[in-house]
Amino acid sequence: MKRIIGLVIGGLAISGLLTAQTLNVQVGNVTYLFPASQAGSMPYESGTTLTVMGKSFTLSEIDNMYVDETAVRDSAVNVVYNGSSVAITVAGNIERYVTIAQSGAHVSIAQSSDLATEITYSLSGTSTNGEFYTSGEYKATLELNGLTLTNSTPVYSGAAIHVQNSKRINVKVITGTTNTLRDASSGSQKGALYIKGHAEFKQKGTLNVYGNLKHGIKTGEYITVKNATINVLSSVGDGINCEQFFLMESGAITLSGIGDDGLQCDIEDTTTGSTGQTTNHEGEDSGNVYISGGTITVSVSAAAAKCIKAEGDVFVTGGTINATTTGGGAWDSDELKTKSCAGLSADGNIAISGGTLNLSSTGAGGKGISGDGTFAVSDSAAITISTSGNAVVASSTGSLSVVTSSSALDRYGTNYKSSPKGIKIDGAVTISGGKISITTSGAGGEGMESKSTLNISGGEVAINALDDAINAASHLTISGGMVYARATNNDGIDANGNCYIKGGLIYAISASSPEVAIDANTEGGYKLYVQGGTLVAIGGLENNASLTQSCYKASSWSKNTWYALTVGSNVFAFKTPSSGGSTMVVSGASTPTLKSGVTASGTAIFGGVGYYPASASGGSSVSLSSYSGGGGRW
Repeated sequence: MKRIIGLVIGGLAISGLLTAQTLNVQVGNVTYLFPASQAGSMPYESGTTLTVMGKSFTLSEIDNMYVDETAVRDSAVNVVYNGSSVAITVAGNIERYVTIAQSGAHVSIAQSSDLATEITYSLSGTSTNGEFYTSGEYKATLELNGLTLTNSTPVYSGAAIHVQNSKRINVKVITGTTNTLRDASSGSQKGALYIKGHAEFKQKGTLNVYGNLKHGIKTGEYITVKNATINVLSSVGDGINCEQFFLMESGAITLSGIGDDGLQCDIEDTTTGSTGQTTNHEGEDSGNVYISGGTITVSVSAAAAKCIKAEGDVFVTGGTINATTTGGGAWDSDELKTKSCAGLSADGNIAISGGTLNLSSTGAGGKGISGDGTFAVSDSAAITISTSGNAVVASSTGSLSVVTSSSALDRYGTNYKSSPKGIKIDGAVTISGGKISITTSGAGGEGMESKSTLNISGGEVAINALDDAINAASHLTISGGMVYARATNNDGIDANGNCYIKGGLIYAISASSPEVAIDANTEGGYKLYVQGGTLVAIGGLENNASLTQSCYKASSWSKNTWYALTVGSNVFAFKTPSSGGSTMVVSGASTPTLKSGVTASGTAIFGGVGYYPASASGGSSVSLSSYSGGGGRW
C-alpha cells in the first residue's frame, strides 16, 4: 500500500513541516526532495494530482511520500548504482527541468531548454551493466564519487558516461575516491567517457578508464586537468582525444595499453550555429597542447603512433612528460609517404621553456620530438631523448622493411624512408636555454635535425648519434651555450648552408675521414666560419673554412683520455672518445694550451664527458700548431 504522510488535502498544504524538514516524493527509483523552506503551497487537484514546486505528480505514480530531515543540496541529482538497479534523488528546485528515463542501471537525464542554473550530477556505486547519459543546453558538473561503471549492453549510448552537452562540464574526481569506467565493445560511442562540450577535470581523486570500442576519453571541445589522477589503462583508439586545446596544470595522467595515439588534440575545423551559420576555427586556439605542471606518462605500441600529438602547437612550461614508443613505421596511402612514431609531435610549432621531458623510442624510424613548424627551447627546460630503432623504408607499393645500414638509405627517396631521430623539425630550430641530451644508435639515426635554419645561443646540448649529431638543411649558427655533438658514423655538426661558430663552448666529434667534426656545404658554395667561442673538434674542420679566430692542431690525441684546454683563465676538461677522426683542432678567444692525461673535476657537463668550469691537475703538455682548415670533403 502506498504511504502518504502529512498531506492535508483540504488546506492544500503540508502540515507540520519544520525548516529543516524535507518532503520526499518517490516515483519508482527516483526520489524528489523538497525542502520545507522552499515547498510553499502545493495544490491538490481533482483528488488525483499534486503539484510541488512546479512539478505535477499523479497520485497513482507516487510509490511513497514522507517527511524526514534529509539535507537537500540545491541543483543536485544523485545517482547511486547498485548492481542492476539504481537509486536517483533530485533536488526540488530543479525537478521540473529534468526528465528521467531508466532501464535497469541505465540512466538518461534530459535537461529542459528552460534550465538556467547549473546542475551537479553526483555518481557513485557499482554496476557491471549500466550507464549515465545526459543531454541539455546548460553547463553542468559531474561528481565522480566512488563510481565503478561498466556499460556491457548499451541502451542510451555505448559509453559508460555520455554527456550530450556542448557547454562547460566540470568533472570533479572527488578527493580520496577511485572511479572506474568501461564502455561497451559495440555501439556508436566515441569514448568510454564522452563529453560533447569542454571538460575541466578537478580535485584529487583517481579516474581509471578502459576504452573498449574507440577512445578512452573523448571530448568535442577542450580539456583541462588540475589535480586529478587520470589513468587510461586500455583503449582501442586514442587514450585521450579532444578538440580546441588541451591544458595540463597539475595532477597525473597515465596512458597505457593504447591502440593509437596516447593524447591527441585536433583542430576544431567548423561548427554550425543555431541559425545555420558555419564558423571555421582554424587559426584560433585550436589543436594546441599546453603543459604547465603535473606528470604525464604515456606508452604506445602501435605503428607510427604518437604519445602526445597536436594538430596545432605544443607549449611546455612545466611539469614532467615521460613518453615511450615501441611501434614501427607505417605507410600512409593518402600522403604516399612513410610515417613513424614520436614521443611528442606537432603539426605546428613546439616551444619548451620549462619542465622535464623523458622520451624514448625503440621502434624502426622512431623519433623523440617531431614537428612541422618551428622548435624553440629556452629557460629551464630539461629534455632527454633516446632512440634505438633502425630506419624503416617502403617500396613503390608501400611495403615496409627495416634497414640496418645507413648507407643503404641513399637508394630511397625522401617519402620512402623514415630514419630514427632525436629531434626532427621541418622549420627553424632555436635553442637559447635549457638542457638537451640525445642518444640515437640505429641506422640513419641523427640527433637533432632542422629542415631550415638552426641557431644555438644558450643552454646545454649533448648528443651522441650514429649519423650526424646536429644537422641543418640551411644555415647553422652557434653563438653561445655549451654544445657536445658526437657522431660515430658521420659529421658531428653538419650545415647544408653556411656554418657559423661565433661563441659558446663546442665539443664536436666525427667519424674518421672523409667525415669532419664541423661541416658546411662547401660543394654548394657555402663555408664554415669560426669567429669565436671555445672549440674542440676531433675530426677536424671542413675544407676552405674561414678562421677569423685562430685554430690550432694537436700533435696527436689518445682515446679515452682526459684533456684540459685552457683559454685565458677558463679551463674546459674533456674525455676523448673511443673512436673518431684523426685530427684534433682547438680554438679560443686567446691562444690556448692543452694537456693530456689530467685529473679533472668541476661542474660536470655533456653527460659526464666534460667539466666546465673545470680544475685539472697533472698531465703532460700537448704540442699545438697553427691550423688553416682541411681534411673535409670538397
